[in-house]
Amino acid sequence: MATLPILTFPAKSLKQPSAPVHKVTNEIRQLVKNMFETMAAGCGIGLAAPQVGQNIAVFVMDVGKKNPKDEKNIILTPFCLINPRILEKSGDTTYAEGCLSCPDLTVEVDRAQRVVVEALDVDGKLQQYVFEDLEAVCVQHEMDHLAGVLLTDHISRLKRELYKKKLKHHSP
Repeated sequence: MATLPILTFPAKSLKQPSAPVHKVTNEIRQLVKNMFETMAAGCGIGLAAPQVGQNIAVFVMDVGKKNPKDEKNIILTPFCLINPRILEKSGDTTYAEGCLSCPDLTVEVDRAQRVVVEALDVDGKLQQYVFEDLEAVCVQHEMDHLAGVLLTDHISRLKRELYKKKLKHHSP
């Protein structure tokens, strides 16, 4: 496995919609493994293929859940979704979201509290998932990436320009 470089705002390719995956190949499986490693190295809970320079409809996530028997321990809950489609949305929630492609930016975003998603898994099998709360937020955030929507698209133009200046000021 390998840690991949993460593209950051304002990289133009992050704004491109992703192409569907026509067949889950060994190359796709290797990309998924590398994405999980990259996500963990960046201390993220989700990572979409466009963030690592692959404009295909793939994302990984692992929000983790508290162990009911020992709340200090987190149970890993890794998911890989390929060609995801939201079938249902319900409820409302607002969450302060961060993003590996938008360092040092946190934005309050309104999302559905529960989503039902259909996607291929890493074996190419069509699955249906129900996600709630933080997992639902993460799914919607990563699906934004697949559509070419960034966290910066959830803030005003003025705040986006200030963020861009801040990044230029702090870059080496």
